[in-house]
Amino acid sequence: MTRPGAYDVIVIGAGHNGLVAGAYLARAGRSVLILERREQVGGILADASISPGAKVPALVHTVGRLRPTIVRDLALERHGLHTIRPDVRVCAPQPEGPALTLWSDVARTADGVRVRSPRDAAAYPAFDARVRAFASFLDHLFAAAPPDIQQPKREDAVAALRFGRLFRRLGTKAARDLLRVLPMPVADFVSEGFEGDGLRGAVAARAVQFTAMGPWTAGTTAVLLSDSAGNDGGASGQTVFPRGGPGALAEALGAAARSFGAQVRTGVDVTTVTTRGERVTGVVLDTGEEVTAGAVASAADPKETLLRLVDPELLGPTLRWRASNIRMHGCTAKVNLVLSGVPKFLGVDSEENLRGRIVIAPGIDYLERAADAAKYGRMSAQPYLEATIPSLVDPSLAPEGHHVMSVIAQWTPYRLRAGTWESEREGVGDVVVKTLEGYAPGLSNLITARQVMTPIDLEREFGLTAGHVLHGEPGLDQIFAWRPLMGFARYRMPIGGLYLCGSGAHPGGGVTGAPGANAAREILRDLKRLRWRRARA
Repeated sequence: MTRPGAYDVIVIGAGHNGLVAGAYLARAGRSVLILERREQVGGILADASISPGAKVPALVHTVGRLRPTIVRDLALERHGLHTIRPDVRVCAPQPEGPALTLWSDVARTADGVRVRSPRDAAAYPAFDARVRAFASFLDHLFAAAPPDIQQPKREDAVAALRFGRLFRRLGTKAARDLLRVLPMPVADFVSEGFEGDGLRGAVAARAVQFTAMGPWTAGTTAVLLSDSAGNDGGASGQTVFPRGGPGALAEALGAAARSFGAQVRTGVDVTTVTTRGERVTGVVLDTGEEVTAGAVASAADPKETLLRLVDPELLGPTLRWRASNIRMHGCTAKVNLVLSGVPKFLGVDSEENLRGRIVIAPGIDYLERAADAAKYGRMSAQPYLEATIPSLVDPSLAPEGHHVMSVIAQWTPYRLRAGTWESEREGVGDVVVKTLEGYAPGLSNLITARQVMTPIDLEREFGLTAGHVLHGEPGLDQIFAWRPLMGFARYRMPIGGLYLCGSGAHPGGGVTGAPGANAAREILRDLKRLRWRRARA
């Protein structure tokens, strides 16, 4: 069955990037249809209800990387988005002594660090300023499409000149330093700044979250700096909670898209991207319905888009082989807890310190050992964890007297050397609780409900190939002009009218909205050119 009437653009997937792309396209006056396999929009922004009255983030728990320009352009606050920005960014409990606390106030952070290391306290403000300067340059880089390296055009030359001017503004010393540190392992980068292993681990942890890389992997410094691009993160990273849970951001994005005229359909799965000749004509749904459009933008990951939705004959064997080799080995699990009270962490003297991200990463070697376990197909008995207790800042998320805890467990490999995730799922929850209890004695006695999601579960629930939250490793060979593949980094896929607008596209994963916004800009540019050519013909 064919749906009457064609759309200008069909967007596959109503995750945050799909909604951002659809909203921008509709805002520009294009007719847009956004299709979502799940029953609600938002993708990884979904909320989970694991006990009556308790709402916990299903996967991501903070949204501090969302670009302010997107919030402004799409009027998200008018559509119900309200954010909470606690003063504390990170609380990193240590095996001995007081916990390390990183605040939004750099001076306050330095004062707290002084207890452990006067040298690190003196170095912290300069390190933070250095991260911010580098991240500011990357922010400009991330807001534009990468250049066409194989067939550069005039617009690529203009963009290169603009980036060159921005690069020179860093100053000769800082510019050389940026080129030096980008390919560095984050372990080396933080070791240049600090002597304390606890502070090194707390800062470096953001460089490996949601990846299969360890702190000694080349290029992880670029991941750390990217995480601070476009936001107020600095060395500590950003911590922002949407009031009402991450699902509230998804609802605001959906409302914004609809307000501009985009249509959103949920509970429908796209099975095929249809083509005529070498150009897309629309999509076919799992119901057999065919919907036509002049362009299709996929917010699914690149493997899902190229290997499942596109006719193999159009790609050819070489391109299919290249797409199949995109590194996308999920290494993240999620554990959600409902608690009957606030856990007491060792070395933490106030609940205020627990309102940000609670990071279990007491040193670089700790992180590397946990990553090593995943290399051999198993989960470490001492994993890196990032937890939040969002009900401390938003009591509406839990029944009175209770709290919800959201825990991201790193380096749980998609493919296990022994056993299956079906049999090992609850074992992940046990390891996470045991690890947390080493820093918060008595935690297990507070747990009234628990949910565990392995990489296999993330693949099934959110359509993440191999359970990779970022739609592909952000390694040196899969960023910028190489994301997702060399020759296809400008959002345009190898079939005319097919675009990639999800986290698998430049500038990569995380709740930034940048891939969706950038792709929408390129789609609008192409549609304008196509209309001009047809008018001339």
